Amino acid sequence: MNLTQANIEEIARLARLELSEAEEEEFTRQLNRILGFMERLNRVDTTGVEPTAHVVPLFNVFRPDQTEPSLDPEAVLANAPERDGNFFKVPKVLED
Repeated sequence: MNLTQANIEEIARLARLELSEAEEEEFTRQLNRILGFMERLNRVDTTGVEPTAHVVPLFNVFRPDQTEPSLDPEAVLANAPERDGNFFKVPKVLED
């Protein structure tokens, strides 16, 4: 499939992009090269190759949840510019 400059103009319109004529020509060339590469990849024989999401196996490393003692409020608030009891006092950022 080859894209025309009219296709690129329509894509730009849908994406609400303003492209110059030179940009449209450049994007037409670039996207056609990408599509050509994808066509080459589609011709590769992948029979017997398992589908993967990553080239290397990935494993999530989880640790069991464990309860631990909380931090000491005095140590946590020691460098706070302002505090209100055991809470940080910060400037108001939202209107009522």
